[in-house]
Amino acid sequence: MPRALIVHAHPEAASFCAAQMRGAARTLEAQGHKVEISDLYAQGWNAGLGRGNFTYAQGGHFKPQAEQVRAAQNHTFAANVAAELLIFSFPLWFSLPALLKSWMNRVFVMGAVYGSGVGTYDNGKFLGRQALLLCTMGSPESAYSPQANDGELNTAPFHIHNGMLRFAGYTVLVPVVGDNERAQLERVREAFTGLDDRAKVFG
Repeated sequence: MPRALIVHAHPEAASFCAAQMRGAARTLEAQGHKVEISDLYAQGWNAGLGRGNFTYAQGGHFKPQAEQVRAAQNHTFAANVAAELLIFSFPLWFSLPALLKSWMNRVFVMGAVYGSGVGTYDNGKFLGRQALLLCTMGSPESAYSPQANDGELNTAPFHIHNGMLRFAGYTVLVPVVGDNERAQLERVREAFTGLDDRAKVFG
């Protein structure tokens, strides 16, 4: 059974962003996916990255990446990214919300997801798996074009697509983006029904 992990970051459970996320989950489940939803606000996710995230010898100089490598080597934490499909559900505020970025910092760690001996990009850890962004946006879709202030939808989140997801080896699919219109929920259903045919951001 294919698995999908949806990492959702919106503070309001009744938001349109949450409605999109639930619609995507239902559509995937109807196709036989086992869907896990990680709702960061509902979990009270701790956005901080510090000594408390590791078994750490107090008194020394704290270097997060070095601690991540040591934790990966000693198997003192497990990255919950085993799913074949990774979906980030969030409002597009030109970048990831702070909680979702902190999830990346805490889960996509050196020594387990990237770094020496792990690989990146075409040799990345998650080669053969797919990822995409499921976003709501404050601007109308017409605001996203090569001539518009907000830029193209595929290039505005380039640092997420390339510097986070493709960096880790994922095949990055074109994002599913909505602007709070109820008709968007049907577009979400159609998009997640046709993922096999969805265009890729990089080639």
